[in-house]
Formats: sequence, structure tokens, C-alpha cells
Amino acid sequence: MTDTTPPVDEEDLVAVAGERETLEGFLEYHRRVLPGKLRGLSEQDARRRLVPSLTTMLGLVSHAAAVERNWFQHYLGSEPREEIAGNARGDAASWDTGAGRTIDGVIAEFDRACAASRQIAAGFTLDQTVPRDQLGQVSLRWIYVHIIREHARHIGHADILREQIDGATGD
Repeated sequence: MTDTTPPVDEEDLVAVAGERETLEGFLEYHRRVLPGKLRGLSEQDARRRLVPSLTTMLGLVSHAAAVERNWFQHYLGSEPREEIAGNARGDAASWDTGAGRTIDGVIAEFDRACAASRQIAAGFTLDQTVPRDQLGQVSLRWIYVHIIREHARHIGHADILREQIDGATGD
């Protein structure tokens, strides 16, 4: 017998979930989509600069890994930045697509950063706070919303770049 059940959108899976499950569901969606924007590109196309800034397809995912490390490993996990493997600032250096960096390597780096983020966040409630320079205390809830916003923004950038490169659009 053939299953004729229509596929369920990922958003529908958390439509009636609790707050944490909803936030984590949207964050996981973005964590899946962003590196997926690199799939099918050549190494050369992944590094193409189509705008005046340092923004490239590869740079977007590299930067997102740094942002994950900054917020979850450094701020939430209280790890000193110098003890975190890879950029943990999300600064200009996080966009580096220099020699030796490959699509597969940057995707693996992003996946490792996200796995560490999940592990660290699991030990916190949404209301727990940590100190953040200039902002004072921030909660895990705030960090989740901030990262969702950050990843969503960069997915939009990736959509535009990818459309310029090969016409691909969508998830």
C-alpha cells in the first residue's frame, strides 16, 4: 500500500509545542537549511564574492559556526574564547575562506559547533541568564531568538547569492 499522507512541514511539527520545543524546532530548521545552501556548489563558486563585503556562500556558514561558538560555548558555557577551537567571535575573521577550507570542512565545522551548542543549552532552562558585555544578563531564551534571527538573516543572504551563482532558490 502506498502512503498518501501529505508531508508535514517542519513548522507544523512545533505548531502546538511548548515554548522550548518551538524555539529549538525553528533553530534546528535554520541549522539544517544554512549549510544546505552550500550543497551542489563548486569550491570556486562557494568562495565567489558577488557583493562588496566579505560575504560569500562559504563565509556565511563559517561565520554562523563562529556565532554559535560565541553565544553557546563562550557566553552560555563560560569557555574562554582562546580555549575554543575555531573563531568564537563572529568578527571579520570568521568570514575567512582561505586556503585549505573546503565546503565539506566548513559544513563539518558548523555541525560540530551546533552539536556543542545543543549539549551546552540542554543544561539550562529558558529563563537562566548569563552575563554578556554591554547587554548585561541574557537568558537562554534570548540567545535562542538571537541565533534564530542571525541564521535566518544569513539564509536570506545565501538565497540571494545562490540565485546569482546558479539560479537555485528555496530551502
